[in-house]
Amino acid sequence: MAVESRDNRIKRLIYRSIYTGTKETDLLLGTFARRNLPNFDDELLDAYEALIENSDPDLYMWISGRKPVPEAWSGPIMHLLQDFKIEE
Repeated sequence: MAVESRDNRIKRLIYRSIYTGTKETDLLLGTFARRNLPNFDDELLDAYEALIENSDPDLYMWISGRKPVPEAWSGPIMHLLQDFKIEE
């Protein structure tokens, strides 16, 4: 199996973030990913990739603060997402 380049990984994660399945999550994660993933180190990319494996409804509820974030997902990426403003 070939090793994925950093650029391809970022492109893949941005694509997955734009096409999650729900419009609200697509907009939030897609905008966040385009603006932030190119600046993330590999550790943050790993954490982001693991986080977006969760269901769209859960992600949206956690990010919006409508449900408490499980301890396993309450890290730097979640904090960045919760502080992120699309209008920036």
